Amino acid sequence: MLSAVSTDLMRKSDLATIEGGVSGIELMYRAAMGVYNSVKWNGKIAIISGSGNNAGDGYALALILKENGFDCDIVLISEDKFSPDGKYYFERCKKSEIRTLPREKCDFSSYDIIVDCIFGTGFKGVPREPERAVIEAINKSGAYVVSVDINSGLNGDSGMYECAVRSDITISIGTLKSGHFLGMAKDIIGKIVNCPIGIEIIDTPYGIFEDGDCKRAFKERKAFSNKGDYGYVALIGGCMEYSGAIKLANLALSSLKMGAGVVKLATGKSLYPSVSPHLVESTFYPLSDKDGSAVFIKEEIDGLLKGVRVAAIGMGMGCNEETYKIVNHVLENYAITVVIDADGLNAISKYGIDILKNTKCNVVITPHPKEFERLSGIPIKGILDDPINSALDFAKKYGCTVLLKGASTVIADGKDVLISTSGTAGMATAGSGDVLSGILLGILSQGDGVCDTLTLVSAGAYINGKAGELAEKRTNIISMTSTDTVNAIADTVKNILKL
Repeated sequence: MLSAVSTDLMRKSDLATIEGGVSGIELMYRAAMGVYNSVKWNGKIAIISGSGNNAGDGYALALILKENGFDCDIVLISEDKFSPDGKYYFERCKKSEIRTLPREKCDFSSYDIIVDCIFGTGFKGVPREPERAVIEAINKSGAYVVSVDINSGLNGDSGMYECAVRSDITISIGTLKSGHFLGMAKDIIGKIVNCPIGIEIIDTPYGIFEDGDCKRAFKERKAFSNKGDYGYVALIGGCMEYSGAIKLANLALSSLKMGAGVVKLATGKSLYPSVSPHLVESTFYPLSDKDGSAVFIKEEIDGLLKGVRVAAIGMGMGCNEETYKIVNHVLENYAITVVIDADGLNAISKYGIDILKNTKCNVVITPHPKEFERLSGIPIKGILDDPINSALDFAKKYGCTVLLKGASTVIADGKDVLISTSGTAGMATAGSGDVLSGILLGILSQGDGVCDTLTLVSAGAYINGKAGELAEKRTNIISMTSTDTVNAIADTVKNILKL
């Protein structure tokens, strides 16, 4: 599992390393060597420098490039502002007669490679002039763009930006930052690599989920076993307005493809004609309904959940009091794992969120930012600006596992944070969240002792994204649908687990 950190933790770890006896000048040189070794250099090169230590990395890089015979210019945005360590390397560049140019006289389109050393990971807010104009010129240059540590203008914690450099490669220094993956980062970072330079992280980092981490999430399949060994799961959702026959069938199919033994699909009995043609492996459990929406009948829910290990509630169910009653009954009376999504979350937000505090269940919630805004009371901008702490604080307050959807997914359990970076823009289509819920049911169904909930949920999010990536390759980013993602699950599991 890779590690990522907040910019504050990176800053504190950097200072601790310096206090431990490694000079800032030495760390700057190591960073520059890491950048040098990460790029295939050619042609005419420009290093665009700001005024902080990020610029110092660029000056040290300029020295290394010249020593190795490359043509390199330093373009100064500010000609009289330097960090102390940066000043040391800038003076060495002058003595080495490396060309320096004011940004006003620079033709960015004349360079083959541009190295972005304007802002570091400590930058917050919106670039002002003249930096903004320089960033826009870099993006229009047509050159191969290398961003050092992070793309200038990109928030190192949230991955959000208003104006930022678009890179072909971003070379993280020391440790990856959460802002390399979250928010809008994927839209402007072509490739990301990390260069360790000997900075020891002084607190627990975030985990970046990978293929190898998924293996711990699956129970061994023995020859002497049956479907009951791998868990009965229940899906409760759907209403007349969102009959979702195909969605619900996909949900059931997703659960089975992820290892569940038996899937019970529960929805209003009046929806049976639209749902039944799509049910083959799963079973149908009719619920009493009114105008196509399920109503709470205790005996029916109790019958449904008999022997069930994991349940998912809320997909296309309708945000009404009956939905809330069903969620509340399950949370109060069953010591099972429950995934709450969509209208299950909306009903809790509307009728009473404190039911999350009084439950026998192991609760997993899977909101997108708008749903999370309703739940938490945090405006969407606040969630996007600080998704990790928003999810972490909520999970701690309500004792649940939060899967906060996004371009990269944040999974928090109140103590630790994992990030799943898999996925594609082609998954921005109806039903993707429903498929995720089905995948989560399957992976959570295997019972106690496999591994912790945080890892299981993260594995579900990761596999969902990888299946989406494979679906895009098989179709295209415009035409792919949620069904394409479902159809890619089996091969995704095969590829990840090397079965």
